[in-house]
Amino acid sequence: MSSLLHERQLAHEANVVWLEDLDNLDYVRQALDKSGRRTGRPRYARDGRIVGYAELDADAEASPDSGLFQRRTFFLLPHDRPNEPEGLYKEGAPGEAVDPRTVLPRCVGEKTPRSQGKCSGTAVPS
Repeated sequence: MSSLLHERQLAHEANVVWLEDLDNLDYVRQALDKSGRRTGRPRYARDGRIVGYAELDADAEASPDSGLFQRRTFFLLPHDRPNEPEGLYKEGAPGEAVDPRTVLPRCVGEKTPRSQGKCSGTAVPS
């Protein structure tokens, strides 16, 4: 489990939408971002690219301070392994990274040997 997010922060997730084929991704970074909507593709303002996002259920409430919803986004930065296979993360992965195959609504996801670059092209056992 990632040490950066807690499942209580994901209590209102209804669905996870992937924008890319997970077979090509050993890991994804995850973060909570603010959005004006519960569903649909959120705006993305980081370097790199968004590869997925969570949609919230109808009971999710916006923050009273900002009026925005906290939603999980999944992304990759330009120096991540899919973009630079021989780069910084040839082995290992950033702290917020998880294997996307272990991500479900309301579940943080886990680091696996695949996400850590210790095996390639193999499925995670279920």
